[in-house]
Amino acid sequence: MSRRLFKRLLTLLAIVALAIPAIHAENDSGASRKKLATYSVAFYNLENLFDTINNNGKYDFEFSPQGARKWDGHKYRSKLNRLAYAISQLTTRLTPDGPAVIGVSEIENESVLNDLVAAEPIAERGLKVIHHDSPDVRGVDVGLLYNPRLFRPLKVTNHPLVLPERPNFKTRDQMCVIGLLGTKETGFSRVAVIVNHWPSRRGGEKESSWLREAAAALSKSIADSLYKIDPNIGVIIMGDLNDDPNNKSVAEVLGAVKDPKDVVPGGFYNPFWAKLDDGIGSYIYRGGWDLFDQIIINSNLVDGACGAKFRDANVFNNKFLLQTDGQYKGYPLRTFSAGIWMDGYSDHLPTQIFLTREVETPHSNN
Repeated sequence: MSRRLFKRLLTLLAIVALAIPAIHAENDSGASRKKLATYSVAFYNLENLFDTINNNGKYDFEFSPQGARKWDGHKYRSKLNRLAYAISQLTTRLTPDGPAVIGVSEIENESVLNDLVAAEPIAERGLKVIHHDSPDVRGVDVGLLYNPRLFRPLKVTNHPLVLPERPNFKTRDQMCVIGLLGTKETGFSRVAVIVNHWPSRRGGEKESSWLREAAAALSKSIADSLYKIDPNIGVIIMGDLNDDPNNKSVAEVLGAVKDPKDVVPGGFYNPFWAKLDDGIGSYIYRGGWDLFDQIIINSNLVDGACGAKFRDANVFNNKFLLQTDGQYKGYPLRTFSAGIWMDGYSDHLPTQIFLTREVETPHSNN
């Protein structure tokens, strides 16, 4: 057998092995052992993932070969491969095939997401795309990537942020995807993923806070409706919220608490609040870290009522995603800085949570 054929055979075997999430044994009360399947759920702001075609107005022109960014095929393909590589690294020993679902923001259209999942670093995973065109004035949307072996979408709805005080205000819609997380071998958990990109802090943090509070109220309304229809559903609210976990929009309007012990039935737990307290962030502004990119879960994912149960959370701040020298050493390595092409990834870092589900196994007489 040739070396090339042998290498291809090993790759094929690896793909087959990754089709089922890792199942591991865990001690229970020091006596019996239970088997758990682990899944990860991620979010990533892709920082202006535009194609090179000018088809939606003034802002889009900036990302074209004739625009200020000189955005050509070479830069676009490099951006795709960079982002795909970052996504390919969102793996652990217990989640070797990466996240089951990945919420994304700052994407121009469905086409760029199709190009992203086809990029070489993640092409073999066979990720699928869910996208919806929003009325946002910048022309950016939210979307969802998912691994069809680990997540089965059942229903998709999109919810605009309507502001009676500003009827002409246009921003990203909130995407809600209801689906089944799991496999036939591990069982399924019914979950809903609400993908967000709340209004920015343009005009000042305090002056614009009411916009994000309105977005938080919309997310809560969607989640509350889901919980009312199905009291056992797991709800995941994720996105670039443009606010930190301790800001009013998240902590008060949404009501996402820092301590899982304080979560009430139908309420929300924010595992990234404690991360921010430890100085960990996903976005940096004027030398200070913020944690805008959050993944918040409802009570059914805290106590496991939906079948899946929260285990851990992290900000993926691997060194390759950060600048290694210069004035902005330690900052996320972005695509452009001060108008100069940096050939980076994004100005945000990915975040992810890990969920476990107890696997039913046949009883043994031994």
